[in-house]
Amino acid sequence: MLGAAQLTGGAAARAASADADGHGVKGREHVKDVRNTGKGRTPTRAAGKKKAEAGGGNGPDLPGAWTAYGVLLQHFRRLAGLSQKDLGEAIGYSLEQVASVEQGRRPAKEAFTTAADRVLEARGALVALQPEVDRAKLPPFFRNFALIEADVVSRFSYDPLLVPGLLQTEAYARAVFAGHCPPPSEEEVDQLTEARLARQKLLARVPLAELSFIVGEEVLRDPVGDAQVMRGQLEHLLKVVELRNVAVQVMPARRGFHTGMNGPFVVVETQKRRQLGYFESQGVGCVVQEADVVSDFGMRYGKLRSQALNVEESARLIGRIAGET
Repeated sequence: MLGAAQLTGGAAARAASADADGHGVKGREHVKDVRNTGKGRTPTRAAGKKKAEAGGGNGPDLPGAWTAYGVLLQHFRRLAGLSQKDLGEAIGYSLEQVASVEQGRRPAKEAFTTAADRVLEARGALVALQPEVDRAKLPPFFRNFALIEADVVSRFSYDPLLVPGLLQTEAYARAVFAGHCPPPSEEEVDQLTEARLARQKLLARVPLAELSFIVGEEVLRDPVGDAQVMRGQLEHLLKVVELRNVAVQVMPARRGFHTGMNGPFVVVETQKRRQLGYFESQGVGCVVQEADVVSDFGMRYGKLRSQALNVEESARLIGRIAGET
């Protein structure tokens, strides 16, 4: 399914440099790694990698969340007096799939968890772990910010090269991950795509979060995947802009110099009304905590909103480009 998603020239280069929001978790222990270093920037790749290697009980690359889920699944299965084969037959999965999940070698999908929780009468224990299992599919450098992002009251981002991860279709996301270097396996692409789509629950989460996205016009025109993938992505954007908590604006090409030329960035406000920033490059993600630096991010974003097309103009441009694709 990945082989059909071909990236061309510049699109492949963009995808290779955008792991997380072109983007690409271990459990909540990663919140501890969000700390002040230097001017409030927190490089998360090394810490995330160290945690990932320490967390898997069955191998160096197995996230602790998957291992913990597997142990709990096995516990409830044995309490129910079922073999792995029995459980698989009851929920529509093979013996090998159940065994892989129990051993932490494969993450459980939401459908697996829902069915297993019901059959094993786990009373929501497995369902409660599913968000951690999903976050553990994300690249280590992005896991800290993923925990923050899931609980924000507002999120504003500027993305000059790729459709933001929260707005990507499945086909577009797969095309992005297919262009990574070094290339991931098919299974890794599946896991990264599933994790990205799971993040998109933020769009409709209750209480609603205020979400604003500014994208460069090049994002709409440069092909990622084939023409069908791009057309589907642009049509999806037109649906997303109808959500009352989502604003999408386009920064016109040839606009001249603006503060967004320094690169993509995100500004969020947490439930506790704390403002944080985030930016990334080449597989390294940085959470920014220092107040004056985050304030600068906010000022830059405000200026970008004033320079971009407004929401209505942006929707018309997206529609026009979709018709040409």
